[in-house]
Parts: sequence; structure tokens; C-alpha cells
Amino acid sequence: MIIFLYFITGTQWASGQNKLDGSELWFTHMETIESASFACPSFIWIPQSSPTFTIIHKELKSGLNKLYNREVKDVSRLNSNGLCVGTSSQKDLSSYFKKEELSVLGNDGYIIRTTGNNVTIIIANTDLGALYGTYHYLRYLQTDNTHKANFDIVEVPSYQRRILNHWDNLDGTVERGYAGHSIWQWKDLPQKISPGYIEYARANASIGINGTVLNNVNANPAVLSIEYLKKVKTLADIFRPYGIKVYLSINFSSPSVLGGLTTADPLNKDVRIWWQDKAKQIYSLIPDFGGFVVKANSEGLPGPQDFGRTHADGANMLADVLESYGGIIMWRAFVYNPNGNDRAKQAYNEFKPLDGKFRKNVILQVKNGPVDFQPREPFSPLFGAMQHTTLMPELQITQEYLGFSDHLVYLGTLFKEFLNSDTYTNGRNSTVSRITDGSVYDDSITAVAGVANIGLDSNWCGHHFAQANWYAFGRLAWNHQLSARKIAKEWLMQTFSHDQDFLNQMSGVMMESREATVNYMTPLGLHHLMGWGHHYGPEPWCEISGARPDWLPTYYHKADSIGVGFNRSSSGSNAVSQYAEPLLSVYNDPALCPEELLLWFHHLPWNYELINGRDLWSELCYRYSMGVEQVKYFQCTWNSLQSKVDKNRFNDVQNKLAIQLKEAIWWRDACLLYFQTFSHRPIPSQLDQPKSKLEDLKELKFLKTHHN
Repeated sequence: MIIFLYFITGTQWASGQNKLDGSELWFTHMETIESASFACPSFIWIPQSSPTFTIIHKELKSGLNKLYNREVKDVSRLNSNGLCVGTSSQKDLSSYFKKEELSVLGNDGYIIRTTGNNVTIIIANTDLGALYGTYHYLRYLQTDNTHKANFDIVEVPSYQRRILNHWDNLDGTVERGYAGHSIWQWKDLPQKISPGYIEYARANASIGINGTVLNNVNANPAVLSIEYLKKVKTLADIFRPYGIKVYLSINFSSPSVLGGLTTADPLNKDVRIWWQDKAKQIYSLIPDFGGFVVKANSEGLPGPQDFGRTHADGANMLADVLESYGGIIMWRAFVYNPNGNDRAKQAYNEFKPLDGKFRKNVILQVKNGPVDFQPREPFSPLFGAMQHTTLMPELQITQEYLGFSDHLVYLGTLFKEFLNSDTYTNGRNSTVSRITDGSVYDDSITAVAGVANIGLDSNWCGHHFAQANWYAFGRLAWNHQLSARKIAKEWLMQTFSHDQDFLNQMSGVMMESREATVNYMTPLGLHHLMGWGHHYGPEPWCEISGARPDWLPTYYHKADSIGVGFNRSSSGSNAVSQYAEPLLSVYNDPALCPEELLLWFHHLPWNYELINGRDLWSELCYRYSMGVEQVKYFQCTWNSLQSKVDKNRFNDVQNKLAIQLKEAIWWRDACLLYFQTFSHRPIPSQLDQPKSKLEDLKELKFLKTHHN
């Protein structure tokens, strides 16, 4: 029997209580600082007052108390050997800084600097900037190994809007959610408020996330009813002091479903008036409402094309409605239909002709890859190709295709691989990160979104190490130049231990984990081999009568007696033509194409020779087997660290790794035995041989009922 708990998390910084069940996230492990270089400030001076500065004061008092095991006093003026936090409007503090360096901070940036009289000042242009600076100061004290006596840190976020997308439904379920039911208690709101809402806001603010989309992109129109808008207002009021704006996903047919209109045509006058009235209602309740996310004409959802209009027509109508309020429209580019010859090409084909036709407050929200959050994809060719339209990356934190919350898969490496990909669309160093952060095209609005992995499980994310992916998204949204390894070590130090052996070994596991998962699931550019509907486990043989071809694995791997892989070269679907040179030529030639994307772009013979001298079939066998061996190594590493981890979390992760190993073997055996029916070649004798028969593996059923 599965029991879903009413969500209450600890506030370890404030209370000193450590549950060690994961509920405290990266606030769990604050060790007392022993280095004299980081002397505890003698006092705190916060000369300003606001709800946000109240939070700043509370975090500093409790955090410093925990770190130094002493009470830090409050004072009412600037003294030596202390810590001051304020904004540039406070002349006693701003006089220590040049106007030029304060002006570049914008709304969210901050400076942390130690002055000549040994006073450390955290200054920003806004209360929220001061809050982000406060959290960074505490993080720095806990995780920095350089032990510099004086601070001189300047931080400005890479993206203006750093947003979590919750795919939470109004009935409490979570689409692609693997950590229990939704944290939003819609039935209880607005009368009853969970303590978890403040802890959620605190966790996000601590890593710089400043926006949350509360509901599923497959939106229920009811979320725009006055009943639900009052509930949304309650959450917005709770989140506001932490700098988090709320957004809503909307259903394009809302004017007809909620408003009783006969149409939702974006060019219809009555439809426009309905949206204007709805926006007025929303902003009267929530003056800082962020805007709408729209999934339209995708996977059966309604949209402007139902009325002979374009995506630009639909997005612009909504953008015009929100413009005077400062709201934005995040229009998702995840569109495809069953009649296209290559699903990977369709978003580009549909949106590229509309480049330059969207309003300035419209942002196209584009998934990192051209298909759908696969373990590995090339970057979507829309990045860089649309030079007159603002684009924002959409990353998936929840592990829809990566073993759900049962597998340890650190996504910092995936996010960095994507962000560092060079599009070459505006010359060299036109990386996805620079394309989307305003460096290349000077966009007036910049944003990045991550599909949340948060639920009601006591550890928030279903797997203790899945918390690192939420953390990594926030840190990279704030600063996409951070390395995945630095972020992994930061998270480990705050969550588990400062022990150097533990940090080195487990950061190594984390850095290798995503590649291991690719190896035992979809090596060499294979993709979309997972089970039907639930997207869990291997099912490369899947054939469903009447199902859309582009929802079936056989559409993607195209295995036959000759070979395997999707031919997207110029002799196939020609998806390579959507990439700029030199990528077009590189991807088009199997001799030049990176091996990790080889079968994404090419259908190759089983005897095709790779750089290492192995033929394609043998290399697939070695890659699948390598993935299993990597998980065995993860398991051994974790077991060796038992003395360095608390019992509860050690056992939880140990059990998850046992599941992961069992399922890595399942993936390896199922895929190799299936592809062997086409290759008719033996699995190399030096590798472990499958212990099951293909017929038996095909009979395995998905029984993980604890997932939504």
C-alpha cells in the first residue's frame, strides 16, 4: 500500500533539527568551520526592512550560528569585523563601491566584498539581489576550499528568468512525476497552507530560481477559473518575498471552455476581449504574475492552427494582452504530427518560417534536443537558426527517459553538454548558452526552464541523488559557466559530507552516471527504445496496432538485416541540413560524425568499422556491457563509503543502486537479444552473456505503481 504524506519539511538552518531523510535538501549538512581564514563576523547590520530582508536576517543568524557554533549579534551601525547587507540605495554601504560596478548588477546581481576595516558587505540594487547574495555567502563559507580571508565576489545571473515547470495536474497527480503526488494541495488552498510551500520557495531562492509554472503544460482550463486563481494568489503571496513569480500553463481553448464562446480563434474580437478580461482579473489578484506557458497544436491539444492561424498569430494575441502588465508568453516549440517523414525535423520546419514574426514578449520554449528529452540528443537546430526570435531552453530535470527516480543519473553533465554545444550559426563560439543568454542576439528577455522533479516524497525527488539535478539546474540557470563537477561537489558538501574521500569518489560517480545510462540504454546515438506509454524499461520491439509510428521505437532504430540507425543524412531525411556548417558536413559523413551521435544521423551496416577497429555490432555489445559494469562500480563505490554516510540515506541509495543494476542488465540483455535477431552475430565471448531469453524479456510488465 502506498501512503502519500501531507508534506512538511524541516528547516534545519533555523531549528538545528536534522532528519537525515532528504527533506532538508542541500541545507542538511552544515559543518562548523575550522579555518581561521573564515572568521565569524562579530555582528550583522541590516539597515533596511522588508519581508525579503526579514528572510535575509533569519538565514544569516541561523546559518552563521550553525557554521560557527556561536550567536552573532545585531547592531544598528557599521562597525569593524562585521557583516552588512543592503541595497545600493543605502549610502553608508554604496559609498564603498563605484557606480559603474553597481549599475551592471541589474535586478538580481550582487557584490560580496571585504573592506579595509574588515567589514564584509553584501550589496545589490534590489532586496532580491541581496537575498541571492546572502545565500551565496553562506554557500561559499561552507563549500569553498580556497580559504581566502577577504571576499571579492561579483555575480550577475546568466538568465533573467530562471523557471521551474511543474507538470502537476489539478487532481494532485504529476505527469512524468516520480516522487509522489503534487506538492500543491489545491483542495486545501487557500484556507490551509502547507509549510512545504515556504521550504520550496527557500530552496529555489537559495540557488537563484525565480519563477515557477504551477501546472501541467497539458493544461486543464479550470486553472483560469476564479476559484483556482484565488488559490494561485495564495501561493504567489508566499513566494513573493523569495523572489519567485508564478506562471500558469493555459489551454488555448479556454475562451470556449470557460467563457462559453463558440470559438477560440485568436483573431476573433470576442476571444481577444475574453483574454483581456481574464488578464485583468489575474493581475488584480497577482500584480507580479509572470505570464503564460502555452502548448498548442501538439499531441492533440488545441491551438491557433485549428482556426487556420499560425503559431505567431496565437502567441502574439496573448502577448498583446499581457504586454501592459509586463507579462510574457512562453510558447512551446514541441510540435510534431504523425505524417512527417522525420519527427526530429518538424519543430524547425514549423517555426523557422515564422522567425521575426513574434512579439518581443514572446519567447519560444525549445527542448534541448529535436525529439524529446532522450538520454542523448544533438541540440535542437532551432537554437541559432531563429536569429530574430527569442528562444529559451527547456531542460528536463525529472528523469522521464532515464530510469525515473530509481536510477542515479546526474544531469549536470547533460545540461553542460547541451549549453556548450556550438551552433556555428553566427560564427564560432555561438554556443547554445550564448545564443540564449543575450550575448549573441542581445535579446531583451532571457530565460531558461527546467521540468521539475519535485513531489510529496519525504526527500522531495524520489531519489536522494535526484536532488542534485534540481540543484544543478538552478546553479547553471544562474551561471552557465560553472562546471558540472564543481556543482556536484557543492551539492555533496552541503547534502552529505565534507570528507575528501567521499567527495572525490561520489563526484566521480555523478560525473560518470549519465554516460553510463546512455551506454546501457541507448549507446551510439540510438534513441526512443523505451517501453510504451510509461517510458520505462527497454521495449525496442514495441509494435502497437493503430499507434502513431512516431511513438514507436521501430520508427527510430529502423533495425533490419543490413544494419541499424535513422538515416538523417542528405541521402535520408536530410535533417542534417537544418544545422549550420561545419556541423552539416560533420553530421552528414559517418566517418566524421561523433560516435555518440552516429546512429542518430546514420543507418549503418552491422559490420561498419569504427575508429577503434570494432564493427558496429561488437561495439554495441561492448557499450551495453560497459554501462552495466559502470553501475556495478557505482554500487561498489557507495558500499565502500558506508561509514561516511548516515544509515537511513545509505540504505535508501544502496537499495536504489541495486534496482539500477538489475535494470541496467535488463536493458542490456533485452536490446542486444532483440538487435541480434537482425544482426545474426554472436555477442563477444569475453562479455557477460544474457541469462534470459528474448521471449521471456518481452513478457516483463511494468509494475512500478508508485510512479505517477
